[in-house]
Amino acid sequence: MKTASDTEPSTALAPSVERYLASLETQRKLSPHTLSSYRRELMVLQELAAIESPDLRIESLRDAHIRRYAARLHARGLAPRSIARALSAWRGYFTWLAQYEDGTGNPVADVRPPRLPKRLPKALSEPLTMQLLDATTSDDGESADGIAQRDAAVYELFYSSGLRLSELVALDVAYAKDALHVSSGWIDLASGEVTVTGKGNKRRTVPVGAKAVEAIGRWLAIRGTWLKADPHPLFLSTRGERLSGRSIQQRLKAHAQRAGIPANLHPHVLRHSFASHLLQASGDLRAVQELLGHSSIASTQVYTSLDFKRLAEVYDAAHPRARRK
Repeated sequence: MKTASDTEPSTALAPSVERYLASLETQRKLSPHTLSSYRRELMVLQELAAIESPDLRIESLRDAHIRRYAARLHARGLAPRSIARALSAWRGYFTWLAQYEDGTGNPVADVRPPRLPKRLPKALSEPLTMQLLDATTSDDGESADGIAQRDAAVYELFYSSGLRLSELVALDVAYAKDALHVSSGWIDLASGEVTVTGKGNKRRTVPVGAKAVEAIGRWLAIRGTWLKADPHPLFLSTRGERLSGRSIQQRLKAHAQRAGIPANLHPHVLRHSFASHLLQASGDLRAVQELLGHSSIASTQVYTSLDFKRLAEVYDAAHPRARRK
């Protein structure tokens, strides 16, 4: 992928730019890597100005200049994300210039990069999801000490209920409210429900499928032997502490590799798989929205793009001008 710094040969930076970079290093304590990135993007801006006019000082640029330069970068094949990164660096420089060196305003303030393409959520196919969940959780003897049972319960619950990683990590075995701990999420196997607190402190209750109930039940039969200090967490580490999100990420990735899944699997992929499979089977966008805890239907609508074949079938069956006799 091209970046803005690939566009033109480099020249010496203007003194004001050097002072700005020095302030980033001494006052904001930015890393050398970040400073190097800022330097490259500001070098590009200075070079674009020099191409337009050798006498054009970077401090005197106006929004019309910035718009032309952004368009020029786009015409050279830079990705929208690279142009956005360049504009961000330029915007920071002019903000500093106006604040500390009597600049006349920020010409980048109202300039927006090209629209970024909307990325579809990654989701496993149904066969691959079943392959992942049905695979032996461990090949190194972990079943004997309960790690395999715990991991199987974690993976089944992700796919069963479409939870976020943070929501699953925060789950307790039951609701607790005392001086030291208040549950933000808990599970009720008897009713087959899990209650979580999601984004915006929004609480929701989601069904738990039969396979997940069975897997969690097997884990709970072992969990008591892992307890040490905190009795609340549903999922524990081998040290008896609440299982961390990072540990879940690492173990799921390794499990997917052992199961032969051709993807760099992250827990959020199981949430996406839950949503896309449920939507394909039900066609009920509003229900999927509630299950995912999305505040806006727009966040859920992206899943409709995952299966155009399903949408085409619904259209052919329902639209008055498309129904086949």
